[in-house]
Amino acid sequence: MSGCIGWYVHHHGRGHLTRMRAIAAHLPHEIACFSSLARPAELPARVTWTQLPPDDQPRPQLPEDDPTARGLLHWAPLGHVGHRARLAAIAAAVTSAPVDAFVVDVSAEVTLLARLLGLRTVVIAQPGDRSDEPHRLAYAAAERIVAPWPDWIELPVHLAPHADRVDAVGGISRFDGRAAGAERGDDVVLLGGGGGSGVAATDIAAAERATGRTWRVLGAGSAAWLDDPWGALTTAGTVVSWCGQNAIADIAAAGAPAVVIPQDRPFDEQRATARTLGSAGLAVASEHWPEASAWPALVERARHLEPRWERWRVAGAAQRAAEAISRVAGGGAEVAACAGAATTGGAAA
Repeated sequence: MSGCIGWYVHHHGRGHLTRMRAIAAHLPHEIACFSSLARPAELPARVTWTQLPPDDQPRPQLPEDDPTARGLLHWAPLGHVGHRARLAAIAAAVTSAPVDAFVVDVSAEVTLLARLLGLRTVVIAQPGDRSDEPHRLAYAAAERIVAPWPDWIELPVHLAPHADRVDAVGGISRFDGRAAGAERGDDVVLLGGGGGSGVAATDIAAAERATGRTWRVLGAGSAAWLDDPWGALTTAGTVVSWCGQNAIADIAAAGAPAVVIPQDRPFDEQRATARTLGSAGLAVASEHWPEASAWPALVERARHLEPRWERWRVAGAAQRAAEAISRVAGGGAEVAACAGAATTGGAAA
């Protein structure tokens, strides 16, 4: 065993948790995860879980409260017991059982906390415009920055000053190396993800009618959800997807012809990804959900695109991310127990 790594998993959507699982499979370390999410039903071996108290509800009624500290941070509400307790829980855990490195995916505040505690930090980068002060501080404080996209993409402006500490490892997919299924059919699979969208069920139904093809909706507010959509991705005639990093990496792993539509996310991260995919000829990109009448032509364009998805560098990406993290951890000495191990599956507070 090569010691312990702390890992903060953001609670929005499912992508941050999925990414941790994919990378953890290639790490020899014990991993102590901290998150607002409840403990997942299944975790990789050597991974423990501490559920942190929420820091958004209820808000204290303090007239002077500025949760951004005049733009220095993203979220640090004054007088909020949950916010204080979650940071204290992380500090207590890494003090009682020291870690060799701390991975943050994603939070500027947790990155700064980890660095203030004297921990070697690794930040998982996100696309979009993150030139604001909190992100600038977090990236400057990080020992390494793992970018889950291929190295041929020009670094965003906010990462350019830190180019010597950035590892652009490629798209990280849990399906890397998995064999494809049967031949592709004529249907459309909508990969909606778990992060929410501004697309209504009526819009999807109208698009289905316009194309004259069967649409299978996974996520996007529907009751249908597949924990393992690999079969759907490898047999669909066309995949329609939002532009989250994990979704795009999974589509690339499946080699699927795709129409990608960015959803509203902080810092326009999905729009940045959509523009990259469209300009590289890897997918048909639309800035917004198209009118129903536009869908037949969009699906046909995607079906004839023949994208070179290998350029997204999914093959080996999780392994490369693990290697970057391990280099920061330095193959630290074996510890008796990983930070947070005593609270596996329980609340930290």
